[in-house]
Amino acid sequence: MKNWFSLVLLTAVGIGVSVVTSLLYAQLQYAGGATILATLLDKDVLTSIWLSFYVSVVAAVLAAFVAIPLGFTLSRWKFRGKFVIEGLLVIPILMSPMALGVSLLLVFKTPMGEFVEDHIMRFVFEPSGMILAQFIVALSLETLIAKSTFDNINVRLEQVARFLGSTPFQTFRYVTLPLARNGLITGLILGWARAIGDFGATSMIAGAVKGKTETMPVSIYLNMASVSLNKAVGLSIVLTLVTVVALTIAHFLGKKEHEY
Repeated sequence: MKNWFSLVLLTAVGIGVSVVTSLLYAQLQYAGGATILATLLDKDVLTSIWLSFYVSVVAAVLAAFVAIPLGFTLSRWKFRGKFVIEGLLVIPILMSPMALGVSLLLVFKTPMGEFVEDHIMRFVFEPSGMILAQFIVALSLETLIAKSTFDNINVRLEQVARFLGSTPFQTFRYVTLPLARNGLITGLILGWARAIGDFGATSMIAGAVKGKTETMPVSIYLNMASVSLNKAVGLSIVLTLVTVVALTIAHFLGKKEHEY
């Protein structure tokens, strides 16, 4: 009975690993290597893969330009109501993707939204709407990671730079950013992985127009609906590989950062 706690821990590890491994094994067992390769060479599948990568990269990079200064502000500034802003930023992560998509769609039913649609840029049922939806889901995650990264940087280093005559921007550019580099890149990668796998918010605002707004998650849904299982499984494996690669890179970047 002395080792009962270790047994509980090992059992939990075994269950967790078994569940995830069984999911990966089921995908690979259903579609052999030749089937997967043939599926991925299909023109429609290639189009959905290219569109997914293009939209998610643009959305994640745009989100980074907002998330980095926002995360730094939340990390360094002290002001009343700060917890409210932090709470609002978590909502897109915890909120149902479908509900988030409905909310985003309703924004363009307001007078301001209709003005944007009519005179500036169309978002509803357009690729730009996909970028907007994925920008929102990536922004929350990237901001939280950026804030956590800045929180772990010794503020005294910034204070020394200011004491030596650096401006706030120079301190941020030459002291804070280099120290936060790996953490910020990790946030960008995870934000991109979150964006490329989004279905709910993206499909609600951009629809599921074949060849136009058909990202990989949308294509999986459409192929499952039309019983084209090989294409659906092939795309599922691609998304799984994207997740594995993103997590692997994030792991090594995080490990390297802790060495500093």
